[in-house]
Amino acid sequence: MKTTGAQAMVKALTRHGVKQVFGYPGAAICPFYDAILDSDIHHVLVRNEQGAAHAANGYARAGKRTGVCIATSGPGATNLITGIATAYMDSIPLIVITGQVSRDLIGSDSFQEADTTGATTPFTKHNYLVAQASELPRIFAEAFYLASSGRPGPVLIDVPVDVQTEEFDDYEPIVPVLPGYNPPSQANSADIEMIRKLLSESTAPIICAGGGLISSHSSDLFGKFVDDWKLPVVTTMMGIGVLPWNHQLNLGTLGSHGVYAANYALHHADLIILMGARAGNRAMGSASEIARKATVIHIDIDPAEIGKNIRPHLSVQADIKKVLEQLLMTHPQASDKHKKWLEKIADLKIEYDYDDYRYDKSEFISPPSIIRKVGLMAEAGAIITTEVGQNQIWAANHYPITNLDTFITSGGMGTMGFGLPAAVGAQKACPEKYVIAVSGDGSLQMSLQELGTVKQEKLPLKIVLLNNSRLGMVHEIQSLKYQNRYSQVFLEENPDFQLLAEAYGFAHEVISSNDQIEAAIKRMLASDKPYLLECLTDPHEPTLYHKSRRSKE
Repeated sequence: MKTTGAQAMVKALTRHGVKQVFGYPGAAICPFYDAILDSDIHHVLVRNEQGAAHAANGYARAGKRTGVCIATSGPGATNLITGIATAYMDSIPLIVITGQVSRDLIGSDSFQEADTTGATTPFTKHNYLVAQASELPRIFAEAFYLASSGRPGPVLIDVPVDVQTEEFDDYEPIVPVLPGYNPPSQANSADIEMIRKLLSESTAPIICAGGGLISSHSSDLFGKFVDDWKLPVVTTMMGIGVLPWNHQLNLGTLGSHGVYAANYALHHADLIILMGARAGNRAMGSASEIARKATVIHIDIDPAEIGKNIRPHLSVQADIKKVLEQLLMTHPQASDKHKKWLEKIADLKIEYDYDDYRYDKSEFISPPSIIRKVGLMAEAGAIITTEVGQNQIWAANHYPITNLDTFITSGGMGTMGFGLPAAVGAQKACPEKYVIAVSGDGSLQMSLQELGTVKQEKLPLKIVLLNNSRLGMVHEIQSLKYQNRYSQVFLEENPDFQLLAEAYGFAHEVISSNDQIEAAIKRMLASDKPYLLECLTDPHEPTLYHKSRRSKE
C-alpha cells in the first residue's frame, strides 16, 4: 500500500503508542501537520519551540514514557537546541522531529535552512537526516529504541519536506538491529559479591543517589535495598524523589547548594556507592579528596560517566535496576558495624532539620516556609516542577516529597525557563494530579509566553511565583563573592503579574507575610482554574541557612 513520508511518520508515532506531542508548525513540516489531522494523536501548540522540548521533557518524566516534540526547519529547529541539551544532560528520552528544506536545496543556504543534524550532534544520542521516505519506518523504530534503552536521551529525526510528500510502499519495520549498540544489563556476579563484601566491612557507608535511579524506574527497589541494609542516602539534584523526604535514612541533597547533613555524611563516609550519578562539580566539587578518604563504588549504565569526575575503586557498568535486583536476591547479615554511624546520621537529621527554621521578617514571605507548606497541603501524588535559580534550591531542600519520582527540574544544564513548559507536559501526562510550578520572577519571564499554552489547553496547573525583583541567584553570588557589587540583577520594573494572569485566564493572588500562607494555598489548591500565587520575598534572602540563623522552640 502506497503511503507518503508524512503519513508514515504519523503511523510510526501511533505504532509506538504516542498519544500527545508538543510542537510549533512551519512550512518545512507542513506535510506532517496535515497528516496528523487524520490520527488520534493530540498536538499541544506551544508558543516557542524551546517550550515544546521542555514540555516533552516534563511529559516523559511525569508519564514515564518517551516524549515527542516537533519544529520546522531553520530557526524552529535551532530554537529546540536548548531543550534538547537539557534533556541530554538529564538523560530524558525524547524523539525530536524537525522539518528540513527539500533535498535539492540542502547546502545552498536556502530560506530557513540550518544544519540541524550538525548543530545537535553534541546533544543527542543519535540523529538522522532522512534521505528517502522508505527509510522512515526503520528510522523511527530505531529512534524510539535508542531514546529509551541504555542511558535514555534525545534522538533527532530531520526530515526534508520533499521526503514528507514522497510516496513509497509502506511496511512494518522489524525489531531494530544496531551493531555496536549493546547497552549492558546485569552486573557480573563477582562485582555483586564485592559490593556486598565492601558493605559488610564498612563502618560508615553512604549511597549517593542520582537521576539514573529515577530514569530506570528503580525507586521501589532502591527503597527496599536501603531499608534492608540500613544505608544512609544523599541525593544529587536529579536524584531528589528517589526516597520520601521523611525517610529516616534520607539526608537530603548534597553539593554546593545542598544541606549540611548530606555534605557532612559524604565527607565522613568510609564507603560511597554512586548509583546513577555523574558526580558533577555542583554535587561533588572535591571529588578527588573524597576518593582519597573513602572507598568508592560507581554503578552506571554509561561507561563514559564512570571515572569521569571521581576515580572509583570498583566500577560496575550495568543497568542499575538489574543491579538492585541482584543485590536483593540475598539479605544482608545482621551487623553492629554501622550502629554508631546510623546514630550519627539520626543526630544530623535532627540537628540540621530545616523544618524548625524560623523566619522573623513579617513584611516578606519565607520561601522555605511556603514551599514546605505547599508540599504538606497538596495531595501526596502532586508533581512539582522548578525553574533554575534560588527557587530551585529552596524547592530541592524544602519541598516534602512523599510520592516517588514527582520532582521535575533541570539538573545538568540548569535551564532557566524550564519549569513552566515542563509543568505543561507533566499536566498533560497526569491530568488527574496537582502540578505545581515553582518559579522566580526572572526565570518565569524566560517562558512567560507558555501561559498561552496553558490557556489554550485549559490546564489547571498552579504557579508559585517567588518574586524578589531580582535575578536572585546571581544577586546572591555577587553579594558573597563580589563584595555586594551588583551588576545587571535588578528586575524592579517587572510587569504587573496580576494583569498578565488575568490576560491568560489565571486566577491570581499576591501575598507578602507568612500568616497569609496557609489560607492562600488552600484557595490555590481548591481552584479548578490555572492559578498564579505571587509571593513577595526578601531580595537578600539566602538559599542556605547557617545553624546560627535558626532557632528552636
